[in-house]
Amino acid sequence: MAKLYFSYSTMNAGKSTLLLQASYNYRERGMRTVLFIAAFDDRAGVGRIASRIGLDCDAIPFRPEDDLYEALKAEGPIACAFVDEAQFLTEEQVWQLARVADRLSIPVMTYGLRTDFRGQLFPGSEALLALADELREVRTICECGRKATMVVRMDDQGRVIREGAQIEVGGNEKYVSYCRRHWDDLMNPDAAK
Repeated sequence: MAKLYFSYSTMNAGKSTLLLQASYNYRERGMRTVLFIAAFDDRAGVGRIASRIGLDCDAIPFRPEDDLYEALKAEGPIACAFVDEAQFLTEEQVWQLARVADRLSIPVMTYGLRTDFRGQLFPGSEALLALADELREVRTICECGRKATMVVRMDDQGRVIREGAQIEVGGNEKYVSYCRRHWDDLMNPDAAK
C-alpha cells in the first residue's frame, strides 16, 4: 500500500539532499519519479531543486492553485512522487497528495519545514502533520550541540527579525537553526532574564 510521508526539520538539515538521493535510488533501478518544488522558490532557478552539497535536479514548479492529484494522474505510470518545500503546499494540495497515495497507489514523499521563524506551523506542514501516514524528523544541531528544532530569520546585518511575513525565501544567508532554548533567547531576550 502506498503512503504519504512527511520528512520535516529546520533549515540546513539536508532535506533536499535526502529527497534527491531517494529519487536517484528509484531512477537508478529504472523507475520513474516526478519531483515538485514551490514555484516561487527560485534560489536554484524556477523548477529546480538544489542541495547545499551540490546535488540538483529539475522539478515541476507548483503554485497554490495547482491540482497535484490531476497532475500526477496525467503523468502516467510513476514509481514515486517527491515534493520539496512541502510547507508551501495548501491544505487542499496535501489532501490531493493523500489521494495520490490512496487512489493511484503512488507513494508520495514530502520534505519541508515544520515551523516558521516565529515558531508557527506552516499551513502545508500542519496538514501534513495531520494526514501523513509516516512522519520522519530530519535532525540537525544547534550551535550548542543540542537538536535544532527552530529557525531564526536574520536581516542583512545579522540582526534577528521577530516580525514579518511568514514566507520569505532564503538560505544560510537569512536563516539559522537553533534549539528551542537558544531560539527563545534570541526571539524573546527579555524572557531569559
